[in-house]
Amino acid sequence: MKVSIVKYNAGNIFSVINAVKRLGIEPLLTDDKEVLMSSDKVIFPGQGEASHAMAYLKERNLDKVIRDLRQPVLGICIGQQLLCRHSEEGDTECIGVFPMEVKRFQPVSHEDKIPQMGWNQLQHMQAEGKQVSPILQGLNEGDFVYFVHSYYVPLHEEYTIATTNFTLDYSAAIQKGNFYATQFHPEKSGRVGERILKNFLELR
Repeated sequence: MKVSIVKYNAGNIFSVINAVKRLGIEPLLTDDKEVLMSSDKVIFPGQGEASHAMAYLKERNLDKVIRDLRQPVLGICIGQQLLCRHSEEGDTECIGVFPMEVKRFQPVSHEDKIPQMGWNQLQHMQAEGKQVSPILQGLNEGDFVYFVHSYYVPLHEEYTIATTNFTLDYSAAIQKGNFYATQFHPEKSGRVGERILKNFLELR
C-alpha cells in the first residue's frame, strides 16, 4: 500500500511518519503532485499558522491537488482546519472541502488557557440516525485523545463525526466523502489514536 504524507511548511510531521511506521507501513513524505494523486491513502497533518501554510500550498498548487483527491485523505490538526472554507487565523481562505469557518477560542473564564493543550474526551460519535464513522470504529464514547490548538471547527449537523468541549462544544473530527479529519493528534493519542490511524489505513 502506498501511503503519502503531504510535505509542506508545517511542524509535527515526523511524529505522524513514525506512527504510521509503527503500523508496519513506510510512508512517503512528498509534495509531488503525481505521487500524491497516485497514492492509496494521503495524510495531511501538521501544526502551524494557517495563512503561511496556505500560501505555501497555493504557490505549489497543492491546495487544488488536495481538494481533488479521490482516495481516502486524513487531515490532522491544522490539516483539518485547512480543509475547511475559511479560517479566522490570518483571515485565510482555505482549501474548501468542508464548508465551515474555523474560529478562534474565546476564553469564558480566567481558567481557560489558550491554546487548549492536553487530553480531552471524544463524545457523540454515534449521532442520532447516523452510523459511527469508519475511522472511529472500535472506540468508546469518552475515550481520551490529545489536543494542541487555539482555533476550532464549529459543529456541523452533516459533517461532524465526533465532538469534544473546551469553552464550548466543537468538532473533534469531521468527514465528507473520502475526506476525514481530526482536530486532535492521533499520533500522540496512545492506543486510541493508533486505532484511528489503523482504521484509516484499512479503508477501501
